[in-house]
Amino acid sequence: MRKIEDLDDLNNKKVLLRLDLNVPLKESKITDSTRIDKILPTLKYLIKKNSNIIIISHIGRPKGQIDKKLSMLPVCKYLSDKLNKKVELIEKKIFDIDPNSVFNEKGDKIVCLENIRFYEQEEKNDEEFAKKLSSFAEIFVNDAFSCSHRAHASIDKITKFLPSYCGIQMDTEVNALKKVTSNIERPITCIIGGSKILTKINIIKNLIPKFENIIFVGGMANNLIKYKGFNIGNSIVENDCNTIIDEIFSLSNQNNCQIIFPSDVAVGKKFEDMAQIKNLSEIQNEDMILDIGPKTINTICSILERSNTVLWNGPAGYFENPNFAIGSKKIAKKIISLKNKIFSVAGGGDTIAVINEVNAFEKLNFVSTAGGAFLEYLEGKEIPGIRALKL
Repeated sequence: MRKIEDLDDLNNKKVLLRLDLNVPLKESKITDSTRIDKILPTLKYLIKKNSNIIIISHIGRPKGQIDKKLSMLPVCKYLSDKLNKKVELIEKKIFDIDPNSVFNEKGDKIVCLENIRFYEQEEKNDEEFAKKLSSFAEIFVNDAFSCSHRAHASIDKITKFLPSYCGIQMDTEVNALKKVTSNIERPITCIIGGSKILTKINIIKNLIPKFENIIFVGGMANNLIKYKGFNIGNSIVENDCNTIIDEIFSLSNQNNCQIIFPSDVAVGKKFEDMAQIKNLSEIQNEDMILDIGPKTINTICSILERSNTVLWNGPAGYFENPNFAIGSKKIAKKIISLKNKIFSVAGGGDTIAVINEVNAFEKLNFVSTAGGAFLEYLEGKEIPGIRALKL
């Protein structure tokens, strides 16, 4: 991909900047600014280069309809405070805006178009809509990796009409993911959780030939425990996935990839219970497996000590109850303690929540907020936003 840093002259150039500013709002107040904070380096770079910046982004899923509750206004206010520069929201409909008038008023250097998903043409990847967007600028920059698995007009078709580059955050994200998929420093370990193998089977199959260890935790591990003949009581489990697990073990044997699952667990009768540690042979019918046990934690920590790269996606247990968050927190702390010898990439909403609880967000090498794009990249799928920026 061509990078924004490759441009020699950005002085007074009009830059159409696609960002992912899809942050949670409560009564028009931002409740988590992580996604905004991660793209600030690109904005600051463009400001330093004296560019004229037109931000395009979205909040929520308005499905092509105007919804004032999903306005970009709270984000513009937040950016204004963080950058100490006015970020003006243009509320006028895109089709009614004269591109030549955008920066003529009040000397603004940063403006933001209203929620791009207020327009049905965006998600349809409409070429004429992309052409209209391109009329606002001389250069297009995509710094929204987390939206780039969608072939939308402001991600994909826009690149037909403007010289196109990736932003600093997108470049960082892709390079981090390359280190766990292609440019790997071995040995490499994957810790994968979540409740369903079916949703991540293609990721698992894509990673097995590349990884030395894949560690199953969380609800997903229950399927392997049951497959091995142990009682899992009332634990979350998927039906009819033995064929998939057969395939996982067969593929791992062919590729010398070790599959690890819990040898002991923390159980409760209800989600609100205190934790009781049990070996797999001790699980009773009324028990729910809600975390990994101390022997399993020690096994994971030992494997991490022998690894040079780690990918973590999915908590080890029902972390919403602190009694069942011990496994996840100890994994996070172990990865932090190995920072000088291990390259760490983590992603997924629940994983990020655990990482934030132990103040580890800045201590891991890279934490992805990309969600679907993160998972599709790991699955080996082509990402439209990356394809569109390829040289």
